[in-house]
This record gives sequence, structure tokens and C-alpha cells, in this order.
Amino acid sequence: MTEAGDLLDSAVSGRRLSLEEGGLIYRECDLLQLGQAANLIRRRMHPEKIVTFIIDRNINYTNVCVSKCKFCAFCREEDHPEAYVISEAALYKKIEETLEAGGTAVMIQGGMHPGLGLDYYLEMLRSIKERYNIHIHSFSPPEVAHMADMSGLPVGEVIKRLRESGLDSLPGGGAEILVDRVRGLVSPNKVTWEKWMEVMLEAHRQGMSTTATMMFGHVETVEERILHMIRVRDLQDQTGGFTAFIPWSFQPGNTSLGGRASTGVEYLKTLAVSRIMLDNVKNIQASWVTQGAKMAQVGLSFGANDFGSTMLEENVVRAAGVTYRVPLEEIVRSIRDAGFRPAQRTTLYKLVREY
Repeated sequence: MTEAGDLLDSAVSGRRLSLEEGGLIYRECDLLQLGQAANLIRRRMHPEKIVTFIIDRNINYTNVCVSKCKFCAFCREEDHPEAYVISEAALYKKIEETLEAGGTAVMIQGGMHPGLGLDYYLEMLRSIKERYNIHIHSFSPPEVAHMADMSGLPVGEVIKRLRESGLDSLPGGGAEILVDRVRGLVSPNKVTWEKWMEVMLEAHRQGMSTTATMMFGHVETVEERILHMIRVRDLQDQTGGFTAFIPWSFQPGNTSLGGRASTGVEYLKTLAVSRIMLDNVKNIQASWVTQGAKMAQVGLSFGANDFGSTMLEENVVRAAGVTYRVPLEEIVRSIRDAGFRPAQRTTLYKLVREY
């Protein structure tokens, strides 16, 4: 057996792999080897054969953003005719539609608007909690850091005020690749990887769960992809605050960064290596939003144990020209046809119902 094959066997047995070892298995093991190892690890961590999903909605409160990331086709200048800030009436209508569809959460995210202060976000949270019984999983680390910059308050104080106003958990957006060389090329106006981690560390310290994402397939190397995973793993060792890891592939359409979309093989290899490397993150999500239902279904045999969200609304990936839509019934069928038991969950991975 090759050295890379031996490493896979040791990972399946529970040994943690290093950065160099992660790069080696990605480069030298074929797709099926990686998939088999990731599948064995998933089965050890999730022996019950349940694959979960959540019914929720992405709500983008504004598309105005000072960051101007090169991979983003969604943002607009403040004076652009398509620029907007969501009205209260539109926000409430979207939440009511989510609840009517059996949803348990909303993920409210937007651009880093130069004209919205911290009070805007606090009042938004309070007004939602006054009206609705729903989990608010919202505001990525770059947004929280922007709120801190705008208010002049430390990140920890901003998170404290957001929590007191009704924020329940933080999504892991804005991570891209947690390496500053890459961030300097694709999102030079966004926070450093250390700042992203600082926000997550503060959230975890205050008892708030978060997720972590990785947008791959643009300018990063394989080693930088693996380093991203290890940095998530290192913080998880400290706090245990990450509920899930979501790797998704860059969509180049309508972006200034351009390039080509990742292949299905590249996506599955990255998904599998995520499961192998992240031995302390319980849940790995498949991404039908960027890959479609069929590839996400295959991903359930490459380490994923979660199908993500029904995503009653999604605008950012759609702006890049990718418009996969997967209704609830298709998610349930895809999970069942792959040999698993479908179950609706909450944001914090509590089961709501089995199908």
C-alpha cells in the first residue's frame, strides 16, 4: 500500500492527519479511495443512518457592500439603481412565509452597508423576536466585524448586544479560504482570517454556536484548502462551538474573478477530505446550492451527513448564474434513495421529525 493509502487507513482508525498529510491524500489518493475512507468515518460518527436537513430561508437585508469581493455578483454600490435595504414589511412577510412552510429558522445576511449602524441590526433582531418564535441564525463574521468598526465597540461587546437583542447563532459565511494570501487576491477589503476567527472565538466564548464554511476552487492551492480545514479544527479544539462545516465551490458566472467552476470530482474529493481532516466537527453538509441535488446525493457517500437547507430563498449564488432549486419533497426522496433516513432538524441539530 502507498504512503497515502496508509494515511487513509490511519485516519479511518481515528488518527488525526497533519497539513502535509492532508495534502498528500488529496493529491495521491483517487476519488473512490477518499470517498470510502470518508464514508467509513461518517458511519462511525453517525451510525444511525439518518441524514438531516433544515427548513429555513436566506434573507438578504441589503445588497450594498463596501467589500466588493471579486467572487461576488450580488453586491451593488449605494447609488446603483438596483441597490436596496429591505423594508420591515418585506422582512416580516418573508419570515411569515418561512413559518407557514414549516421553517424553524431564518439566516439574515447582507453586504457591509456603509450607512447602517449597529442600532439598525439590534432593532431588526428585537422586532423579529417580538413578533415571531423563530431561530435567528444570522450575520457572518465580516458583518459582525463591520458592525464593530462602525460602532467603535469591541467585537465581544457587539456580539453581546446582538445576543441580547435576539441573535441565536452565527453562520460561517465570509470565510472563503482562511489564508491571507488568498483573501488578498479575492476579497482584499474583507477581514483577515485572524479577524474571522476572533469573531467566532468571541461567539463561542459567549455560548453561541456557529457554523464554518469554505468557498474553494478559485485561486487557492490544495495546501491552502487543507490549512483552512486545520484552522477550523484548531478553534474547534479550543471551543467546540462549530456545529457543522460546509464546503461549497466557487461559481464564476457574472463575477470579476471569473475562471472555471470546480468539477464534480474536485467537489467530492474536497468534501471527503473535509470529513477526514475535521475529526472534531460532527456534521458535514453537502451543497446542492452549487452542485445540484444529484451531486449532493452522491456526497452522502463521500462524508456528508447533512443535506443543508431547503433554502426557500437564495440570492447570492443565483446572482452568479447558478439556479438549482430543490423542493422539500426532492430532498426527502434524494436522501431516502441514497439509503438513509431523512429527518428535519433545527439549526442546532435537534431532530424535529423523521420522514
